[in-house]
Amino acid sequence: MNNKTFTIVLAVIGAIIIFGIVKINTAPKILPIKEIPQEISVKKKPHLKPAPEFSLKDVSGIEKKLSDFKGKVVIIDFWATWCPPCKEEIPHFIDLYNQYKEQGLEVIGIALDMRGEKVVPGFALKNKINYTILLGNEEVSDLYGGIRAIPTTFIVDKDGNIRKKYIGYNDKEVFEKDIKELL
Repeated sequence: MNNKTFTIVLAVIGAIIIFGIVKINTAPKILPIKEIPQEISVKKKPHLKPAPEFSLKDVSGIEKKLSDFKGKVVIIDFWATWCPPCKEEIPHFIDLYNQYKEQGLEVIGIALDMRGEKVVPGFALKNKINYTILLGNEEVSDLYGGIRAIPTTFIVDKDGNIRKKYIGYNDKEVFEKDIKELL
């Protein structure tokens, strides 16, 4: 192998290694889950855990707090625009919000996209999302136990207590059953 060929081969190998390192370092830390939804249910009221308070900006830049929705049943969904199972759940939340908002349901989608302020508003508009969308961060993720897989969804009762937690995709009927019990 002559020097020129060796240099080209070495450059190609170097480029592949650099690309791999960059790709690994920029990969999302949160993984989408669809295959095995997990339900964590809290049945006895004395052991209920209050949903942690947070303050985040919505897609219009307006600050919203969980306490703004006190007295309502709230679905809190941690999601991202790049997550296929998250995108599959969005129509469920749109339908549930339309059907139950008059009875006291609120849906809050907390987007965990890295550049959420740039991608989420257009995504929400394109997908006709009619419920509250907030731009999440690591702090709020940590408040809710460290969200490591998405979608992760919490059902919060009218008293502000977490009643259910789901990790992974769920059908509309699962969420509907849960909220009907609390409305």
